[in-house]
Amino acid sequence: MTTDDTQDPAAQADLTHMWIGAVPSLDPEGREVILGLDQNSTEPGERLVRLLLNRGHEGEEGVFYLLREDLVARYRRTADRLSVTLLARRDVLAHDLHSSPDDVRASLDALPSDPLDADRLVLLTRELTTDFHPAEQDGEHQPVLLLEHAAAPHATPRDLTTLFDEGEAALAVVNAGLLP
Repeated sequence: MTTDDTQDPAAQADLTHMWIGAVPSLDPEGREVILGLDQNSTEPGERLVRLLLNRGHEGEEGVFYLLREDLVARYRRTADRLSVTLLARRDVLAHDLHSSPDDVRASLDALPSDPLDADRLVLLTRELTTDFHPAEQDGEHQPVLLLEHAAAPHATPRDLTTLFDEGEAALAVVNAGLLP
């Protein structure tokens, strides 16, 4: 997995959260936006994203596809920075949280509403310095890949890709759009 698109030290220190690279077993030549999701994270938004991954529909082995109604990503470019925001509908989250622990249900009220769609909540936003522009095909921007893992916090993107290839991590494909 290449990480040549991360130039600043802050982005390099945070590679297990967001990077541009390939998943060799899926497409060795591809360049994807990949967000790492730590199964041990206590961050409320990340926990809710992981909860929504249960809604995924399996495609290739270990790869799950989410419907836009369940979870969606939004790209934003600002100068040399690319950010990705994951959004979910409030009613979908409320439905899935009915049997969750109280602390997880309470996190729903703490999440900000999407300024562009009050029915959606902002679960998390990640960004890095890069000249990468998400590809567009038939009016749709390339999806964001979520790599769910239980690796140590110091794991590199290559380590996480290896975990996926060994069946120790899973990928979720999330539809995305782009804001100017």
